[in-house]
Amino acid sequence: MAAFLLAPENIVFVSALLLMLLIGGVQALGFAGDADLDLDSDADLLGWLGFGRLPLLALVALFLTLFAIIGLLGQQAAHDLLGAMLSPWIAVPAAGVAALPATGVAARIVAPLLPQDHTTAIPLDHLVGSHARIVTGRAASGSPARARVEDHHGQTHYVMVEPDNPGQVLEEGEIILLVRRDEHLFRAISHGDHYLPRI
Repeated sequence: MAAFLLAPENIVFVSALLLMLLIGGVQALGFAGDADLDLDSDADLLGWLGFGRLPLLALVALFLTLFAIIGLLGQQAAHDLLGAMLSPWIAVPAAGVAALPATGVAARIVAPLLPQDHTTAIPLDHLVGSHARIVTGRAASGSPARARVEDHHGQTHYVMVEPDNPGQVLEEGEIILLVRRDEHLFRAISHGDHYLPRI
């Protein structure tokens, strides 16, 4: 087996396997970060090859694996049928061409099994309508205070607030309702004000 793998005709395929293992090790250690390319996955060719379904490094590792397996199996078949392995000048391009569609098919199979990217980040405008508590200062017109608010993911945000109603003062520790946002500043009313009838 070792003699087969170390044969000059198979060195490219064995090197592909080693490179795939190196990529896997780098990813496992986190050195590669989120290496990916912003490629248009709507393009027919790129979509067919699996771009946009998996991160770039995962796709490269999948291609290298399939390229090596197809190449080694092809060389074993040639050895069994012809009594000799194919020249790398024939085997390598043939395995590369065969690995391309195989990578696209494998990417479609593997992609649903991998954890999907998930973020709890939200636009600040989504905090409008949330209840908050003033934690630092006393909010008055022209004099904002700092308030703490949780989004629907349970993440805490600290925002600057001023009263929405002229002349109103919001005290430290008070529960408030964020009613609108003006750039970096939120306008708020006292927690009970939105239950009061409008006159």
